[in-house]
Amino acid sequence: MNRKLMTIVFIGGLFSAPACGAGDPPPAEASPQISADVPAAIDPGARYLFYLHGAIIETQGVRPTHPRFGVYEYQEILEIFAGRGFVVISEARPAGTDGKVYAATVVDQVREILAAGVPPDHVTVVGFSKGGGIAIAASSMLANDDVNFVFMAACNPWLDSHPEIVARGRLLSLRESSDDLVGSCEGFFKRSPSPHDHVEIVLELGGGHGAFYRPRPEWVVPVVEWASGGR
Repeated sequence: MNRKLMTIVFIGGLFSAPACGAGDPPPAEASPQISADVPAAIDPGARYLFYLHGAIIETQGVRPTHPRFGVYEYQEILEIFAGRGFVVISEARPAGTDGKVYAATVVDQVREILAAGVPPDHVTVVGFSKGGGIAIAASSMLANDDVNFVFMAACNPWLDSHPEIVARGRLLSLRESSDDLVGSCEGFFKRSPSPHDHVEIVLELGGGHGAFYRPRPEWVVPVVEWASGGR
């Protein structure tokens, strides 16, 4: 098995972003495709991106404010990804959602897309915080080595007590170095039998967990590149 695990550190302000900044609104002529479920008409040539949000949206709605981390710009994040050409699937989950049950729902949605002829490397599941935990569980359940997964601020000691969860797919971890709520995914990645590279990017933006509350180019650009087949 030819697999590498790499850690990359990005310093805020030094990351090279596209001409149209990841934090800018999509171009006026764009027609973003955002839905809460798999579209009725699945285009086999499109790229699909699932975004699984943090727990705060379950309790406070789609534009919550955390006393420490500020406003979570959920809709802006979805629009950024749609503006980059992805079909975005994201549901504002109800309060108290069971992560394992919801992960099974995501797996069913991904399988529906794959059954329609979409190549697995054109499907990406991105999860932040609780959504990252759901994405981790979904990667284990799906067990498809070619689907893309991005875990943002998701790995912490809860994984140590669940050895049955083994991530599969093309795996990218993003974490902010000042985040005191989570840790590295490197140990977790070592469980994975997937043949692809497993990459962890450590950001130096400040703001702790809230670094992912807004669509900053330092994390949006790597996600877009990963979902587009790059690394």
